[in-house]
Amino acid sequence: MKAETKAKAVLRIKYAQGHLNGILTMVEQEKYCVDLLKQLFAVRKALEKVENVLLEGHLNSCVVEGIQAGRQEEVFKELLEVYGTARR
Repeated sequence: MKAETKAKAVLRIKYAQGHLNGILTMVEQEKYCVDLLKQLFAVRKALEKVENVLLEGHLNSCVVEGIQAGRQEEVFKELLEVYGTARR
């Protein structure tokens, strides 16, 4: 993983983690359900951004390197597996 990708992913994960900690506090304090749901939606979006950062990094490095090394079938199989998992 490239340093830039790692830094972006760590930052976004920490953002989501902070949000989750806030949501836990809100639940413990029995805050209004709609406010909790809004915060949960924000966490989901934050995690989607982490996924995008990691996918972009993977496509720009590991996939390119795998294809250049002649491992096209393995790389494509891996991508299809990840795509299939995401669709479940």
